[in-house]
Amino acid sequence: MTGVISFARTTLHGGTTAASRLPIFADEVARFHDTLAALHADFGNPALTASMSDERLLQGPLSDGMTHAGQLAMLRRLAGSPVPSEDFSEATIDSANVGPQQPPPALPDAKWRPDLAP
Repeated sequence: MTGVISFARTTLHGGTTAASRLPIFADEVARFHDTLAALHADFGNPALTASMSDERLLQGPLSDGMTHAGQLAMLRRLAGSPVPSEDFSEATIDSANVGPQQPPPALPDAKWRPDLAP
């Protein structure tokens, strides 16, 4: 996930991405959120111009990140730690909140149970 967000940043700054593997998972989580916060700041910087169109940026690295989020949700379910389902059209969205402290699901599926498949 950090890699695709880092790649999105290269469209604004140039360069390449080659993040080294971190030995502690919590450090990787922190690095992901730091990278996401940096991309958020980049999008607000009028001095930066992407090397690809907004459409390609959305269809490329940003959609790739969303796909990976879905894959991680599936893997969590398989590992016995499922993520509650949610109606994302009703989700609480705060573009300034790019850290690990996220709000609970706004409208979780009333039928959802962690011990049952969807």
